[in-house]
Amino acid sequence: MRSVAVVGGGVIGLSAAWKAAGAGFTVTLFDPAVGSGSSWVAGGMLAPLSEGWPGEDEALAFGAASLTRWPGFAAELKAITGTDVFVADETLTVALDAADAADLRTIADWVNARGHELRVLDRAGVREAEPGLGRAVRAGLLAATEPAVDNRALVGALRTACAAAGVEFRAERVESLADLPHDRIVLATGAAAAQLWPGLPIRPVKGEILRLRRRPSAPTPPKRVIRARVHGRPVYLVPRGDGIVLGATQYEVGFDDAVTVAGVRDLVTDAEAVLPGIGEYEFAEAIAGHRPGSPDNLPLIGYLDDRVIVAAGHGRNGILDTPVTADAVLALLADAELPEAASAHPARFTRESATATPLHPGGVR
Repeated sequence: MRSVAVVGGGVIGLSAAWKAAGAGFTVTLFDPAVGSGSSWVAGGMLAPLSEGWPGEDEALAFGAASLTRWPGFAAELKAITGTDVFVADETLTVALDAADAADLRTIADWVNARGHELRVLDRAGVREAEPGLGRAVRAGLLAATEPAVDNRALVGALRTACAAAGVEFRAERVESLADLPHDRIVLATGAAAAQLWPGLPIRPVKGEILRLRRRPSAPTPPKRVIRARVHGRPVYLVPRGDGIVLGATQYEVGFDDAVTVAGVRDLVTDAEAVLPGIGEYEFAEAIAGHRPGSPDNLPLIGYLDDRVIVAAGHGRNGILDTPVTADAVLALLADAELPEAASAHPARFTRESATATPLHPGGVR
């Protein structure tokens, strides 16, 4: 039986450890604070279709491959842990001006032509779907197959599933992969992956998120995930049992994790343009995390040498990409490859594609 060290205890590392242990590997997970990084800060949206843009075929295909795995993945977790991680069934992206409304139609035409289904709503259709949204909203894009999950419930469920499968947890910070004696190593430390494997094209992208708790006087949260762009800034509102997760800013400032006044101001101002009643909510938490960015907004999943597998660089899509990444890592541990993950192979950065222009921003998680 081969031994596997998983370095990193976010949703990517936890899911890889769980699947590997279930397949018969002896798994040790190293992380001094499991689930405390970007997985804890995330909004939990699963929206590869809504974030599609013409020309981004590989990103759409990779995200869609993970989206189709989510129902089975969540059902398996629920059977083991009793936790239902879903908090919304659909995503509604709204436009407040003519240019953004035109973008919604562009996205719908392109994504639908690739075998998926997005529906453009006019002003009346948006109001019917979500009556609490602001009257400035003029159009919407409904993705009936894009749910959202509670990221913190997901972290807890994955940790429980790992323990049930026999994963050993070591609350240690790994300083050198070469010091680990295991047969295989999975590097899943997110934005910090390049610290253990210098030269990896993975960088931290800071994002701030607010958690708002509903008070009795406040309107109920939207039934769906609501996404929008306000004054060019992306904003999203994800329902929770007790309120709303509101996000997210995006900065290239290294590992700075301070929550700024400007970030909070912009998030609240933009959210009020979309959901006017949000001002009645209680301010419960402000937190920042670091998305692990890559040059082309696709993750890096594959062997770096004959022992080390990288599974990092998921950017704002770490929660979305969890099931397909776990399957891809399991395939690599079994000396095979998952076809749906071919576009994520790290060898692409040794070719000309390493200098590709970053993808259309679309929105942030």
